[in-house]
Amino acid sequence: MTTNADEIPKRARRRAPAGAAVLREDVTEAIRAAVFEELAAVGYARMSIEGIARRAGVGKTAVYRRWRSKLHLVLDVVSAMAVLGLPAPDTGSLEDDLRLLYEVTSRALRHPVASQIIPDLQAEAARNPDIAEAFQKALRDGQEGVASKIIAAAEARGEVRPGIDPDLALDMISGPLYWRAVVIRSPKLPKGYLANLARATAGALKAL
Repeated sequence: MTTNADEIPKRARRRAPAGAAVLREDVTEAIRAAVFEELAAVGYARMSIEGIARRAGVGKTAVYRRWRSKLHLVLDVVSAMAVLGLPAPDTGSLEDDLRLLYEVTSRALRHPVASQIIPDLQAEAARNPDIAEAFQKALRDGQEGVASKIIAAAEARGEVRPGIDPDLALDMISGPLYWRAVVIRSPKLPKGYLANLARATAGALKAL
């Protein structure tokens, strides 16, 4: 049985999923980056699909083909923050692990974009339970993954007792810095603050 060569590409085209080649990853990433920039510039309430598309250099259709609305777009981007997370330090000691974590986290929280977006999303979360859930998950998952690895390493070294309360440990590790940087938004940390915080937190964890 012979096959007409002209029929092969037609069959291939019929088997190809519709739109598979259209949703280019570079366009998707450009839109996600534009969301962060737009949130920092105008806030969630004033943010629009038109503004995001303009900033990303794409048409509105490119945005709507990926997300149904501004809310779904922001929820997706905020949720993706949890996946990125922070690298878990592995210095060989609990205090040094905490100090390195605090240095990286402090720089991230004080980045101009993050310092604008986080307070705005916190305010919006008070009015929108969907954003509240996604925002809390993004923050908690990112910190929880790193904190659990730090505690597990400290347990293996015998620096903390086995089976300490993971939620209490997470609160002790993450709470003070978030209070300073996100809640009261202290413009500048005192000299030696992160080292002192790491020393105090390590001592408190060892006492649990």
